[in-house]
Amino acid sequence: MPDLLIELFSEEIPARMQARAAEDLKKRMTDGLVEAGLTYAAAHALSTPRRLTLALEGLLAESPTIREERKGPKVGAALPALKGFAHAFGISPQALPMIDSLAEGVGTKVIVDDITFENRDVKGKQTIFASFEKPGRPAAEIIAEVLDATIRNFPWPKSMRWGAGSLRWVRPLQSILCILTDEGGAEVVPFEIEGLKAGDVTKGHRFMAPDAFSVASFEDYTAKLKRAHVILDAAERADTIWHDATNQAFAAGLEVVEDKGLLAEVAGLVEWPVVLMGKIDDDFLGLPPEVLQTSMKEHQKFFSVRNPKTGRIEGFVTVANRETADHGATILAGNQKVLSARLADAKFFWENDLRVAKGGMSAWTEALSNVTFHNKLGTQAERIERIAALARELAPVVGADADLAEQAARVAKADLSSEMVYEFPELQGLMGRYYAEAAGLPQEVANACEQHYSPLGPSDDVPGEKLSVVVALADKLDTLTGFWAIDEKPTGSKDPFALRRAALGVIRLVLENDIRTPLDQHIDAHLLRHEMKQNGEDEVATGLLKDMIEEIADHGVFGSAVRTVLDAFDGDLPKHLEELKDSLPDVSRDLLTFFHDRLKVFLRDQGIRHDVIDACIAMEGNDDLTLLVKRARALEAFLKTEEGENLLQGFKRANNILSQAEEKDGVEYSFGADKKFAEDASETALFDALEEGGGAISTAIEAEDFAAAMGGMAALRQPIDAFFEAVQVNSDNEIVRRNRLNLLGQIRKVCGQVADLTRLEG
Repeated sequence: MPDLLIELFSEEIPARMQARAAEDLKKRMTDGLVEAGLTYAAAHALSTPRRLTLALEGLLAESPTIREERKGPKVGAALPALKGFAHAFGISPQALPMIDSLAEGVGTKVIVDDITFENRDVKGKQTIFASFEKPGRPAAEIIAEVLDATIRNFPWPKSMRWGAGSLRWVRPLQSILCILTDEGGAEVVPFEIEGLKAGDVTKGHRFMAPDAFSVASFEDYTAKLKRAHVILDAAERADTIWHDATNQAFAAGLEVVEDKGLLAEVAGLVEWPVVLMGKIDDDFLGLPPEVLQTSMKEHQKFFSVRNPKTGRIEGFVTVANRETADHGATILAGNQKVLSARLADAKFFWENDLRVAKGGMSAWTEALSNVTFHNKLGTQAERIERIAALARELAPVVGADADLAEQAARVAKADLSSEMVYEFPELQGLMGRYYAEAAGLPQEVANACEQHYSPLGPSDDVPGEKLSVVVALADKLDTLTGFWAIDEKPTGSKDPFALRRAALGVIRLVLENDIRTPLDQHIDAHLLRHEMKQNGEDEVATGLLKDMIEEIADHGVFGSAVRTVLDAFDGDLPKHLEELKDSLPDVSRDLLTFFHDRLKVFLRDQGIRHDVIDACIAMEGNDDLTLLVKRARALEAFLKTEEGENLLQGFKRANNILSQAEEKDGVEYSFGADKKFAEDASETALFDALEEGGGAISTAIEAEDFAAAMGGMAALRQPIDAFFEAVQVNSDNEIVRRNRLNLLGQIRKVCGQVADLTRLEG
């Protein structure tokens, strides 16, 4: 079995594209080969800045011969059916009389163009079958076809066309290496595309070993590349960089700040990594370490080197792509010069920003009135007003001081106007903390400036400080309600405003900080604030909307609050407020459903079944996410027990019988069960168990002790099982039948206190 080696050699491939491109080459080639009948034992995809490489081991020398058989029409079928069947095999109409001759009887065969047509009996009907052999093809022929399709249809995020041809590639494609190797040696696969002919030749390092050389196998290829100053494996290049960088830093009594993303990127920028370490000028050591790290990483792709004793960033590591006679001194000096210019800019921004911050940050917050957040949602300054109002609302829920919460909300985004954040947007929030500290604001307010963007993803840390939690919640809820108010919701895979991430952030903030609040109440009030923004010129409307928000704050019921305020108004209402009664409640429910959908994804990742979540969402109070999750986890644990599984089956049996009877009789059997009509001891025992268990479950639910509620349900398992074993529900005695159906209704009612068990599968 031969091995296959492919190398696509080009100008520099962007580092961010290399790993994905190597995997795409592997997938498209292997999928195409397997589909054509060529299987293999192992596949390896590798990349450097100038090449994509694929190595396949144990490839079949040729595709196997395949015998195919297809069922056709019945013997004596109409001519169009016969023509269509013959046409599928490329048989000319002139051959149809030969196929018609199959009518002589079962077992008759006719061979036309190497295709065998046969009359067979299928369930007493004579049917035409066609069979033929598809001969195997040499591996080289198939490889050439698949490689051509792969190159022409390669999924680069961006590509370019060059020269006179129509071929597109990320950068000009210069050569193709494609060889099959077996015990007899290496064979070049005959292949050509747009004037590029495959061979067994490649090149080494652009500067250190530019001459071409031939290779005879994958092992020969990797060995010769290394001698030509090319490390083929990106993981090996990354290991080399990290090993050399940490050794040099350790020798100087320093440590390299770990950055896996930067390490992977730098490994994609070089074929022969040479690590050089330099020192940051003393003038810049006073800059915040994050500023130094960000400037060096974003502009120069440098690693930061920290003094473990002081925690300061005092040096940097750069990675060159070649060895030099002066051991990198010239390269390091040039990098040092460019870095100093970058850090001088950063120092200028920092010092200017500090002067503004010490004046109270008001200049920045005022400047945000000129920064548009969204053309339908107003400026950043207007958004801050809404967030501040919501933060005051949320503060008591979290246990934070309302005045501090409002103060933190008003300055949390002030750094968006700073010069440093304008230059480095990724530092927003962090610089807010530094500037708030410089302004003399309380430390918890400063911390909220940094932490209110969190969590940014499923693995990001969740803030724990009360003030930070309040502002983070207010920020995310304002974003979600705002885009729902203007009907800019995620569709399919598109989510340009990261609303799914914002919803997950709210969920994690609530759950991980054990916050108890009806989320719907805050959604409703904030939707009304957006309504005030869109119709703020109307004083009557604005006054009414403020009244509605106060009503919601007191009672927490959206629809009722709207109707109460509007019905009490003496005079003609603005038209948009009349429409508000119907439209905004629907928007509110839709947003809560969105939260529930994201919660399902979040809990499924923790092993909680989707039907369990649905059963709990169906219960009252489902906008209290902490309560909802507590209920779902208790139910999930209960259903994993033998009692839970058996009780569910008993409940479903009772519900099915009850549903069928209610549909048939046109009545609801939900009350009126009386123990005096019980005819069997098991029936009496079930009455007693439901009376006792129903009260216990109800008490436990009120106390939010769901473990105890599940225990109460577990106690019902045995009497329900005994009832169904001993009693026929649909008795001939109509009074007994109705009483037993009402008893089943009692089972449904008692068990339904925990969750809507009708939504559970199994």
